[in-house]
Amino acid sequence: MKNKDFEAVKAQALDQLLKGKSLFGEGGALAPLLKEVLDAALEAEMDQHLDEEQRFKGNKRNGHKSKTVKTSHGPIELKTPQDRNSKFEPQIIKKRQTILAESLEPRILGMYGLGMSYRDISKHVDEMYGMTLSPSVLTEITDRILPKVTEWRNRPLEEVYPFIWLDAMHYKVHEDHRVVKKAVYNIMAISNSGHKEILGVYLSESEGANFWLQVLTDLHERGLKDMLIVCTDNLSGFSKAIESIYPKAEVQKCLVHQIRNTLKYTASKDQKEMVKDMKRIYKADTKELAQKALGELCEKWQTKYPKVTESWNRNWDELSTFFKYTAPIRKMIYTTNPIEGYHRQIRKVTKTKGAFTSENALLKLIYLATQRIQEKWTNPLHNWSITIQQLAIHFEGRLTLDID
Repeated sequence: MKNKDFEAVKAQALDQLLKGKSLFGEGGALAPLLKEVLDAALEAEMDQHLDEEQRFKGNKRNGHKSKTVKTSHGPIELKTPQDRNSKFEPQIIKKRQTILAESLEPRILGMYGLGMSYRDISKHVDEMYGMTLSPSVLTEITDRILPKVTEWRNRPLEEVYPFIWLDAMHYKVHEDHRVVKKAVYNIMAISNSGHKEILGVYLSESEGANFWLQVLTDLHERGLKDMLIVCTDNLSGFSKAIESIYPKAEVQKCLVHQIRNTLKYTASKDQKEMVKDMKRIYKADTKELAQKALGELCEKWQTKYPKVTESWNRNWDELSTFFKYTAPIRKMIYTTNPIEGYHRQIRKVTKTKGAFTSENALLKLIYLATQRIQEKWTNPLHNWSITIQQLAIHFEGRLTLDID
């Protein structure tokens, strides 16, 4: 650019800057400069592409193709060079790429991860940048994270996790021209360093021993060789599946779910008294005292609520696992509260959705929301150093502590 031209551009840019106008948008002083730089970069890429080997094969330039690219400062028209063999793959502006806004795409993903609809995102981008984005363009942008979602879901795991919780959320998803219900089963763990971590996200229309066997096999193949204590909400088939893959793991069924199920089948006039009797079980200091309280509950309510008492007796071994441990560990494992807290945060993001357009749409949103949630999981659990030492004693030889 000649000095005379440069001075003219500088004066125009200063005037537009003072008036609050875009310097790169239509009519902007620097718009030609941005176009000039991008056109030159595309030409340079073509020069690199047409190396000696390509020229030996008879490949050479074959004109240009016009392409309009949207930027955060307005649309610009570029001339993309073509080659005779159609082998040229530009990187600065890729084929079918219609947006040049590296700073904009993370913002779009951020808005999507907060649960905003494509319509709301498009409206926001239009208001902020004067750029109209169609749902198909927004889908193409958010789909770019799918490889990251796959990589995250298949990442290697630690060999041992002290605590693991399993729970499910339920969503509607479009599939084969119909809407079906999908269960999203999430697996949360506490690592040896005391940090929360989501190990896996699995979608299924139904659960059972077969399904859980596949999930646990996947965890095992990703490197998880041992889990110490597993907390579930009485998921059907899970105990049988975990025994086949992790036979040494201890299962703690959620007492809160057991209490809810009990009250569900208890007449309202008896609920207050039933709660009092159940409290004597899970608030007991020892398993022996809890067993005594359970016997008294069963004797009192057996005739009136046989299904309730049968459920307590059938699940008792896995409902009472937590009595082996000290109060801090008991508090962590007798419910699935930790993973339910994670689910509450996910539902804040997904609550505005009716039915997801696909499984991928659901997975993208859960992944983005999870990454944002995990940013807050920077500190280990309170008093973790004491807890991990107690676990090392309980599970001798299964935990390795880095203590000199």
